[in-house]
Amino acid sequence: MSEQPLNPSPAGTPDDAAAGTAPAAPGPSAPGPTGSTAADALPLPAEPASDAAPDALSDEDAAARRAASFERARRLRQEPRFPGGPAADPAGSHHERRIRSFQPRRSRVTTGQQESLERLWPQWGLDIDGKRVLDLAELFGGLPVVLEIGFGMGEATAQMAADDPGTGILAVDVHTPGQGNLLGLAEKAGSTNVRVANGDAVILLREMLAPESLDGLRVYFPDPWPKARHHKRRLIQPDFLDLVAPVLRPGAIVHCATDWEPYAEQMLEVLTAHPCFENTAADGGYAPRPAFRPLTRFEGQGLDKGHVVHDLLFARV
Repeated sequence: MSEQPLNPSPAGTPDDAAAGTAPAAPGPSAPGPTGSTAADALPLPAEPASDAAPDALSDEDAAARRAASFERARRLRQEPRFPGGPAADPAGSHHERRIRSFQPRRSRVTTGQQESLERLWPQWGLDIDGKRVLDLAELFGGLPVVLEIGFGMGEATAQMAADDPGTGILAVDVHTPGQGNLLGLAEKAGSTNVRVANGDAVILLREMLAPESLDGLRVYFPDPWPKARHHKRRLIQPDFLDLVAPVLRPGAIVHCATDWEPYAEQMLEVLTAHPCFENTAADGGYAPRPAFRPLTRFEGQGLDKGHVVHDLLFARV
C-alpha cells in the first residue's frame, strides 16, 4: 500500500508543456528558426550543482509519504468496521510472530449482515482479546458448550444450533460477513445457544478458556493449505492438540471433517499419535458422518468435484 515517489518530470516532457514551461533551445548543430541569432543557437548553461537539492528533498518527501501511508493502513487495521461490532484487531496487545492457519480478509458486507452485526453483536458476540477467562456457564446459561473453529458463512452452525438447543456453540471465525450472517441466521431460527467469537482461536484456547470447560471441538473443512511449503499452516498439528486437550472434559469429542485426502491422512495420524485422544472408530480409521453434522456448502462443492469427505471423531481420554 506504499505510495510511489513523486519525482519531478524531466524537462521537455508533456508535463512541461502542461505547466507552460518552455523547452530547451536547440544546440549548435541544430539549425535555429528563421531570423535567429548566433546567441539563440548557443546551448543553455549547465544547471548549478546546488540545484540537486530539490531531488534530495523529493526523496525525503517520498519516504515521509510512504511512512504516512503505512501508518494509515495500520490504523485502519485496528479500527472497527462497525461501531459496537467485532474489533478489527481484538488481540493487538497479544500479537506474536508465529505461523497462523488463517488469513484475515475484508470482504464485502451486505446490508443485512451489517445490520445483524450492529444490533446483535453486543448481545451474542465477543472479541478474543486474551485479557480474561470466559465464564461459559454464565455465557450459555449452564448449557454444555462445544467450540467450533472456522464456520464460514454459518449455515451449518445455525442448523446445528437449531437442531440441538440443549448444546451451546461457541463459534470462532475472523470473516466479518460470516459473523454477521451467522448472527442473522441464529436470530431468524430463534436460537439463543450461539455465541460468535472474533479472532484467533489459539489465543482463545490458550488464555481465555478454563480447564475442562468444553464438551467438544468441531473443525469442519479447515483450509487444507495444499502446497507442501504451506503444510506448517494447517490447524490440526500436535502443538494445537496440546492446547485443546486441557480445556476438554474427559469424554469430550474432537470432530474433524475434510474433503482433502492428504489432510485427512495427516489429521488421522496426528490425532492417533496424541496420548490424550482415542479414536471412536472401532477399526482405528475414519468414522461415518454423524447425523448431527449437516451437509455444508464447502462439502457440497467438494462432492461436486468428486472429492471424498472424511470424518474423524476422537474422544478425550
